[in-house]
Amino acid sequence: MTDNTAETTGSPPTDVLATSPEGKAVVVTGGGTGIGRAVAHRFAEEGARVLVVGRTPGTLRETAREHPRIRTLATDITAPDGPDTVVETALEHFGRLDVLVNNAALGIGGTLDTLDPAGLDAQLATNLRAPMLLTRRALTALEKSSGTIVNLSTAGSLGRRAWPGMSVYGATKTALDFLTRTWAVELAPRGIRVVAVAPGVIDTGMATRNGASAEQYAAFLDDIRPRIPSGRVGSPEEIAWWVARLTDPLAGYANGTVLAVDGALSVQ
Repeated sequence: MTDNTAETTGSPPTDVLATSPEGKAVVVTGGGTGIGRAVAHRFAEEGARVLVVGRTPGTLRETAREHPRIRTLATDITAPDGPDTVVETALEHFGRLDVLVNNAALGIGGTLDTLDPAGLDAQLATNLRAPMLLTRRALTALEKSSGTIVNLSTAGSLGRRAWPGMSVYGATKTALDFLTRTWAVELAPRGIRVVAVAPGVIDTGMATRNGASAEQYAAFLDDIRPRIPSGRVGSPEEIAWWVARLTDPLAGYANGTVLAVDGALSVQ
């Protein structure tokens, strides 16, 4: 009997092993604060060239400060010309696009009976429609580089979990998970990978930027911390590490996966 094991469990191609992050071109949306800022810093520190995109010039400048590999673009990705502006700017600066990180998101609390139509539209536009149209616009450039798309989801909407008070935000992230899996299958023949990272409770200060007081935010962290099996809240830098690792050539066999990084909160 012939042993075919070696034929079906081979090593990654030599060119994959040799590929370096030096010079990689990366776009990070929502790069002015929190996880987006940490992702931009991680890629820049590993030698990539990064374009951070956001609506607020001041926070983008803070992200880029002391990081010569980071360039900024203040634009609204939900605008009709947003996707064109982002991709064209990246190609103008870098001449290529290797990684697109769809991180920008808007979370507005409220139950069904208090739902504000304007808030509903804003979340759908930022969290779902914008990454769909931006990713579509970036496909030609990503195909040329055999690039990777990383969607930032949330562990709060994984599996059969409910999220009272954050239903619209959770619904948009559930939809993004489905798009991650579907795009992975659709785009694999073009050499493009699609993955997602689903953070758990991360100390980004997002709640205070969305209107909560410092006291309310601290109380939330104090309440949730004992319920996390790992016993602590995560940091933006931890999420950024995973985003960068999933774009590494040695992660090339990971495709269509949604990786929870949440201290086991979603599986307890």
